Amino acid sequence: MTKRKSKPKKSKGRSLSKRRRSSIDRKTRETNISVRLSIDGTGKSNISTGIRFLDHMLELFATHGLFDIDIRAKGDLDVDIHHTNEDVAICLGQAFAKALGNRKGIRRFGSFYVPMGSALTRVVIDLSSRPHFSWSGLAKDSASQESAYGADEVKHFFESFAQNLGANLRVDLISGDDLHHSIESMFKAFAKALDQATQIDPRIKGVPSTKGML
Repeated sequence: MTKRKSKPKKSKGRSLSKRRRSSIDRKTRETNISVRLSIDGTGKSNISTGIRFLDHMLELFATHGLFDIDIRAKGDLDVDIHHTNEDVAICLGQAFAKALGNRKGIRRFGSFYVPMGSALTRVVIDLSSRPHFSWSGLAKDSASQESAYGADEVKHFFESFAQNLGANLRVDLISGDDLHHSIESMFKAFAKALDQATQIDPRIKGVPSTKGML
């Protein structure tokens, strides 16, 4: 009697990976933005916001967080970069929130230090669904020599992201006298901390909270 071959079982990791994807589309009178995200990716990115410095930072973010990200944005850059910068952060935060769903099994907390030249940044994050943002160390109104993207823009990006993801996010520039390196160390540390927090821990059953929900 011939034995029937059993079908290989799908790994929990793969089925989970398929669920941890999302798409966000947002159109206003100021911007038109689409975001495609896979949390369990390999760091691939295809990003065009019209703000080249922001594109570069988000490419770094995808690479070091191992997130697959596709972002297309058109905004009123003839006015300034504020609306596009903010709305990209809103959409990306919403994409992570949607992909995480009820947040079962995640590690929830993440922290990371990244040095770059004279810059050193620490990022700490809690995916608590209770948004809060704080930061320190980057002078207000400082701007990159290469672009208009500076302290105000990066702070507003992180704040908008945290609000829309539902995260308690702290970004601290511990040292740094080069603005480009300082901002780059922020985005890299942000990527690594978020990667930690979104990872699935097989020891965690359900939602990582004594409340039973996040």
